[in-house]
Amino acid sequence: MEKTAGKVMIVTGGGRGIGAATARLAAQDGYALCINYLRDRASAEKVVAEIAKAGGKAIAVRCDVSLEPDVLNLFQQADRALGRVAALINNAGIVDRSTRVELITAARLARMFAVNVTGSFLCAREAVKRMSKKHGGAGGAIVNVSSIAAKLGSPGDYVDYAASKGAIDTFTIGLAKEVAA
Repeated sequence: MEKTAGKVMIVTGGGRGIGAATARLAAQDGYALCINYLRDRASAEKVVAEIAKAGGKAIAVRCDVSLEPDVLNLFQQADRALGRVAALINNAGIVDRSTRVELITAARLARMFAVNVTGSFLCAREAVKRMSKKHGGAGGAIVNVSSIAAKLGSPGDYVDYAASKGAIDTFTIGLAKEVAA
């Protein structure tokens, strides 16, 4: 694999789970990392410390990806501390308690889609502004993390989450056709 020394990656939801594992691997490959978190600062800082101990560079930035001002701040902090973003991993997402459709509230739907869909759109928009050759960038990569739930529908558990991940699958296809070479 080609080393990516000097390149910058933002990993949303990067303090735990898939996001943290992705950040650690990217750091081993030479990326400087911006680890996004919302509530669990300690976990994000732990990932940053692990990367630093291994000789890498990383920062942790609090951001609610569903809020545009937070996303703008996330990218501005990464720009200032690490340089121009070359990769985005849209990993931040939420799932709620298992329930049936007839019990899902509008508030739950709004939060699920705000984080899982709107957040990915906002982060991708900011990444495209920095990476696109049309905007003076050198290119880059965006990975949108989805779920098999998008195909299965998750009946009786979390149809709302599955629907949000279905939206991510469609968004990924459209974004790729719009901006990929």
